[in-house]
Amino acid sequence: MAEGTPQLPLAAMLLFGLLLHTVSQHGPTADKPKEKPNFIIILADDIGWGDLDANQLEERANNTPYLNLMALQGLRMTDFHSPASTCSPSRAAILTGRYGLRNGVTHNFGVKSLAGLPLSEVTLPQLLQKAGYHTAMIGKWHLGHNGLYSPTNRGFDYYLGIPFSNDMGCTDIPGYNLPQCLPCDSHGPQVIRLKRNIHGGCYSRIGLPLIENSTIVEQPLDLWTLTEQYKSAALRIIHNASERGQPYLLYIALAHMHVPLAPPLSPDAPTTDNHPNSGVYAASLRELDSLVGAIKNASEATDRDNTLIWFSGDNGPWEQKCQYAGSVGPFRGKWQTSKGGGSAKQTTWEGGHRVPTVAYWPGRIPANTTSSALLSGMDIFPTVLSLAGVTLPSDRRYDGIDATNILLHGEQLGHEFLFHPNSGAAGRFGDLQTVRSGRHKAFYITGAAEACSGETGKQQVHDPPLIFDLERDEAEETPLDVKTTEYQVVAERIARRREKLLWDIATDKSVSIADYRTDESAAPCCDLTQTVCRCPRLG
Repeated sequence: MAEGTPQLPLAAMLLFGLLLHTVSQHGPTADKPKEKPNFIIILADDIGWGDLDANQLEERANNTPYLNLMALQGLRMTDFHSPASTCSPSRAAILTGRYGLRNGVTHNFGVKSLAGLPLSEVTLPQLLQKAGYHTAMIGKWHLGHNGLYSPTNRGFDYYLGIPFSNDMGCTDIPGYNLPQCLPCDSHGPQVIRLKRNIHGGCYSRIGLPLIENSTIVEQPLDLWTLTEQYKSAALRIIHNASERGQPYLLYIALAHMHVPLAPPLSPDAPTTDNHPNSGVYAASLRELDSLVGAIKNASEATDRDNTLIWFSGDNGPWEQKCQYAGSVGPFRGKWQTSKGGGSAKQTTWEGGHRVPTVAYWPGRIPANTTSSALLSGMDIFPTVLSLAGVTLPSDRRYDGIDATNILLHGEQLGHEFLFHPNSGAAGRFGDLQTVRSGRHKAFYITGAAEACSGETGKQQVHDPPLIFDLERDEAEETPLDVKTTEYQVVAERIARRREKLLWDIATDKSVSIADYRTDESAAPCCDLTQTVCRCPRLG
């Protein structure tokens, strides 16, 4: 366990939380702070709803003590959803407040992608930058790494991180997958031979780069030192902004849980879920949590009462990674798993998009509170801008809602309807094929996602749709009987709203179209004369 990790007994933490809640009722209540607030948005890659201890107290693993404490001191959101179930479309929606069918990003960009988030889209950091904020990003971008698509051209004054996922390039020190991916080969590409039921994702042609602003500063990077580099940069940004007296946006996108780092294994090591190496995921989770704690401590030491920290995830666990995948908690998508295939990342089952979420703002967000309001990562965009006093551009339509009253005043009214887009499983990318309405959720298409076993469920179109009551059936096991009055009323209400949204998008003149073309020359490389791209490590 990391030095300084809080280890309060559960009862003491709950009592502490109640005391904080009582104190918070006598704190500041004005909607607008005296100064422009700071915003720290932390996005965890492929984290499961059940990975946050505070979401499953009865199964407490003590892997997230700092996040648990932040939940006790702030607001835990239990019905919060990523805007998509894979990386690029989820991140694009968070930064624009718009569904992928509006902002153009419906599936992932790759190592050889020429473009990224369409340049016609207006991002959260661009708007805050114009309002006088210092804007910085640390971590995984995955919205286009070339030219005008890079972070410093999309509103960030400073950037340090990787352009895509941590498994989309090789490293000299192996660190992920089971068996581990081979290190970079300076003499040419390698043939990666993986055991049966262990899925691919090893890249040997391109060294994984670390980019600062627009320059590759280390390639291939050392994944084992990346967290410390991120922490150092984050603390520097927070302290420098405080010294200048300038409000800031710090967006930290951590790839810890996407493919956790693994210690070396023998070639013949077993790969079952009860293998000792299954603790690798927990270790990565604890490292992520420790980094969150360091950032929280730094913000409290500099501008405690004027900084909102918002922690969430980009999608659910990558189920096919077996023991390297997180916990979906009770949201197991049993209807799908009973028929074969996965029900987490890439899918529109709850495990694919319901993510752990905590908001913390001393004196503004009441302590030890919980919200069951139906919310989305798209809501970060309008909420942050509202708190910063920045007006939304009027030349486009938005799908996120302003959740200020939920954060600050305990309001429980979120989205009336929330649409979940296909993110790589069944159907066409971006199609809004699953609809949430209150306690009910309708599926128009299911299947086609891979499980740990390697099995892929058959794609099925549902007409009429499958409808589940999540209050009675959070595991999504038994759909409502189509003959019941409840089913018919819900199906009609959802169908009307679905058609309305599809017509709205079809007639929306602000809709963007992403360029998904690829080319070998687009892969980031600091030295084209080197086989796998090499440049000096940071001094």
